[in-house]
Amino acid sequence: MHTDTERCVRAVQSKDARFDGWFYTAVLTTRIYCRPSCPVVPPKPENMSFYPSAAAAQQAGFRACKRCRPDASPGSPEWNERADLVARAMRLIADGIVDREGVPGLAARLGYSTRQIERQLLAELGAGPLALARAQRAQTARLLVETTALPMAEVAFAAGFASIRTFNETVREVFALAPTELRHRARPGPRTAAPGPCPATPGLRTATPGTLALRLPFRQPLNPDNLFGHLAATAVPGVEEWREGAYRRTLRLPYGHGIVALAPRPDHIDCRLSLTDLRDLAGAIARCRRMLDLDADPEAVDGLLREDPRLAPLVDKAPGRRVPRTVDADEFALRAVLGQQVSTAAARTHAGRLVRAHGERVDDPGGGLSHLFPSPAALAGLDPESLAMPRTRRATLTGVVAALGSGALQLGVGSDRDEARAQLATLPGIGPWTVECIAMRGLGDPDAFTPTDLGLRRAATGLGLPATPAALVRHAARWRPWRAYAVQYLWATDDHPINHLPTH
Repeated sequence: MHTDTERCVRAVQSKDARFDGWFYTAVLTTRIYCRPSCPVVPPKPENMSFYPSAAAAQQAGFRACKRCRPDASPGSPEWNERADLVARAMRLIADGIVDREGVPGLAARLGYSTRQIERQLLAELGAGPLALARAQRAQTARLLVETTALPMAEVAFAAGFASIRTFNETVREVFALAPTELRHRARPGPRTAAPGPCPATPGLRTATPGTLALRLPFRQPLNPDNLFGHLAATAVPGVEEWREGAYRRTLRLPYGHGIVALAPRPDHIDCRLSLTDLRDLAGAIARCRRMLDLDADPEAVDGLLREDPRLAPLVDKAPGRRVPRTVDADEFALRAVLGQQVSTAAARTHAGRLVRAHGERVDDPGGGLSHLFPSPAALAGLDPESLAMPRTRRATLTGVVAALGSGALQLGVGSDRDEARAQLATLPGIGPWTVECIAMRGLGDPDAFTPTDLGLRRAATGLGLPATPAALVRHAARWRPWRAYAVQYLWATDDHPINHLPTH
């Protein structure tokens, strides 16, 4: 979009928040870059330049605006919608692959040469993988500087910098402030060992000791009912819970584990994170954003779905529905098998037993969480006879565990969606419904569609839509590439508890 100068200028002049994250405005006279909705007086069009990423603006010598904090804007919805090499690379970079494994590790996961990845990212985003990862490290550093009282050396290494010198230089270059100045601006007055109020910092919240508290932005509108209602109703005991108005769960992360509490607010998601290793901060935030589908573009989604007169009343009644996703695609694949042909309650029971028997225990002083969901490696020696389910489903579960453990099935954030679908379809007991559910919630495919789902067909019949799967697929062609969102609107017509935000 950054190449459409006229459209970008209109968005900046109208301070349209819908375009935050789509592009960044660099002001040639001040050498500052902003989000489109920046509250300051817009510059003259001839003084504007537009970039596709914060990293590209930084690489061109612009620093982040202190008013609108463009580095903290919602991510581009392109990286969820698209499934090409650039989108897969962006999802992996957000998950911290470059910091952990370098550009060669990124290339190995994508199956391309480092030179080809660098060339494609530079051509489309104006920055290579190292610059994109550097921009993310700067954002992580800012969060740690402003929300904790950690010594700057610890902040530097937790954010992924190789040295304190690089950390200091990057923060000064990106924010035009030294790290200590950033902390003072966010938290004027005496500091304590625990994170405290940040009245001057709109992205942060007050936290209890040992907890990082921040606000996750999203594009309006957002309807939290189906999103949090589904997550709470399908919560696996010990791994997830709904407590005091927040969805809480444990997180398995590259350097350790964490516990997150997420609560919907009118203009943001309140996020409170407890991590055993602060190097996991950026990855944990990225996973939470993916799970809640916070980088979606509801204007684009709802606008297309409204073109179908059958769906338009549903969209108008409760716009901004998101697709409830997952923090771990491998976990969701196993849960999808456990939930085949059983009720939501039965699926939770089966998953809870698996967690108690094979999950890693964690401490949760603030709630009732007790385990991490078991990894495929932890389930490698699973005895099928210990599972209280039909023999065929036992075989399906152990087959998925083996495929994930051996690498024959790849469901990570950088996986190829079509290839993952093909891999799933070869496994015994994995039919089209399970494949599309995993694609929708595990792989984050916005066009995943489940025409054989009983609830979907019942909702379609009630709206006068075709009832047979084949006819429904033909009709749903007009909803592409947002069929997964159409499913959410259709499911919402069924008065089921997973479609409503819990009240207790």
